[in-house]
Amino acid sequence: MGALNHIRVLDLTRVLAGPWCAQTLADFGADVIKIERPEVGDDTRHWGPPYLKTPDGADTPEAAYYLAANRNKRSVTVDIATPEGQRIIRELAAQSDVVLENYKVGQLKKYGLDYASLKEVKHDIIYCSVTGFGQTGPYAQRAGYDFIIQGIGGFMSITGERDGLPGGGPQKAGVAITDLMTGLYSTVAVLTALAHRDRTGEGQYIDMALLDVQVAMLANVNSNFLASGQPPVRWGNAHPNIVPYQTFQTSDGWIIVAVGNDGQFRKFVEAGNRPELADDERFATNPARVRNRDTLVPILAEMVRGRGKHEWIAALEAAGVPCGPINDLGEVFENEQVVARGLQLNLTHPSGGTVKVVRNPINMSATPPQALTHPPQLGEHTTDVLRVVLGYDDERIAALRDRSVI
Repeated sequence: MGALNHIRVLDLTRVLAGPWCAQTLADFGADVIKIERPEVGDDTRHWGPPYLKTPDGADTPEAAYYLAANRNKRSVTVDIATPEGQRIIRELAAQSDVVLENYKVGQLKKYGLDYASLKEVKHDIIYCSVTGFGQTGPYAQRAGYDFIIQGIGGFMSITGERDGLPGGGPQKAGVAITDLMTGLYSTVAVLTALAHRDRTGEGQYIDMALLDVQVAMLANVNSNFLASGQPPVRWGNAHPNIVPYQTFQTSDGWIIVAVGNDGQFRKFVEAGNRPELADDERFATNPARVRNRDTLVPILAEMVRGRGKHEWIAALEAAGVPCGPINDLGEVFENEQVVARGLQLNLTHPSGGTVKVVRNPINMSATPPQALTHPPQLGEHTTDVLRVVLGYDDERIAALRDRSVI
């Protein structure tokens, strides 16, 4: 049994932030009922290629993007624009502990599916809304996309190569970092609300905004600015206060070298057959190296280019110099540590294919997360949920299907 086996989540979200929260709860055993539009479903089902393949190599309707955030859930198709569809959602809410939604501000109110309405059918419901800018403020009605939030929230002002260098300028993260972090913060909020409900019997409303999360997650960068009043700048893969603490290109790839002290710098240049650099007064101490980085770094870059990345990693690890390769994902999933930790999972799929996913990274001795079921096909569990959870008979379900409500 999972730690959250006693919890049911009604998931009205789509794309990434909300589904990431719901998947995390599902990994710990929550019964997550994912509500999707009939015939269309979650937008990300169509965000391909690539798509999941059948054994004969044909594409299924499930894009790889969708597969990343929807395992362990049950899919129910409901047209919430219809009165009958709204009734189904209210009945499911009455049987649920948590409702997740990421509609535009106020959109669900016209359907009678907002917090105030669902609280009437389940007084202790926990209702979590995820939007770009939150339920209040001058931007509340704006649509919020991860990429745009990374810009507005300051992330891109500190990410990317330094201005004036080749490739300089703002850069977004390689994944939708704000969506993912919002999903995780939402998970924390839901679990906190559940703990409060279990003690007091009181449900509550949770207002999650991507912009709030993006600003909050800048952490020490925020503190540095608030303490100094000086906006930070982009440093690319370099460090503003430590040299060398950056990437270097080898003869066959890239590595990271993170020299933390003068002793490690000496070992680094000795490994590169340039021991004289450690005795040069311009480079002998970290403050000197920071002042003379524009002279030193090209010398080091030329030194590193003379060997391959695996040769460098072996030499620097033997010398005690912090380092690591920059792997592509092929190398990541072949990495012996990644393999040993069992990060890749293979789930069977009704198409006959295999869904390859990455496990939840949380490790717990008594209540570990589990990946038990494949990301559901569109509407795969509609009949089962309506019959078992709501008690609908086959005739009623067939009538709803004939009217395209489900």
